[in-house]
Amino acid sequence: MDISIRKAGINDVNSISALFDSYRIFYKQVSDPVAANKFIQERIKQNESVIFLAEENGMAVGFTQLYPIFSSVGLKRTWLLNDLFVAETARGKGIADALLQTAQQFGAETNSRWLKLQTAIDNYPAQKVYERNGWKREQNFFTYNYTFGQ
Repeated sequence: MDISIRKAGINDVNSISALFDSYRIFYKQVSDPVAANKFIQERIKQNESVIFLAEENGMAVGFTQLYPIFSSVGLKRTWLLNDLFVAETARGKGIADALLQTAQQFGAETNSRWLKLQTAIDNYPAQKVYERNGWKREQNFFTYNYTFGQ
């Protein structure tokens, strides 16, 4: 088993967008490969996110996507780890751990204040992975959302 993780580029859009569509389905969204491809392509072209791609024997099996945000109090850039997904056939091989560690290394290399992520309250498998990798559940702040339709 040969697993590698690297920063994705524009040539990786098709591989990532297929995984991204599966990720959206996991979160109960309707499959839309065309929109998934367009979304990923725009993020990469406009340099609006950083995506790390996990490959097993040259085949795309997982990704994580980080968006830049800023800490006004900390006066530093931070990163929102918004998406992390491993294909069902590749789970249990440490790929999610490797993606998280790559994101953590990237955060350190970019002199970030912190990394932040959210997951569904009932996504217990992901919570275990995050906690195993040193992530701490927020105890000091509530998260609120204001939604503008669907």
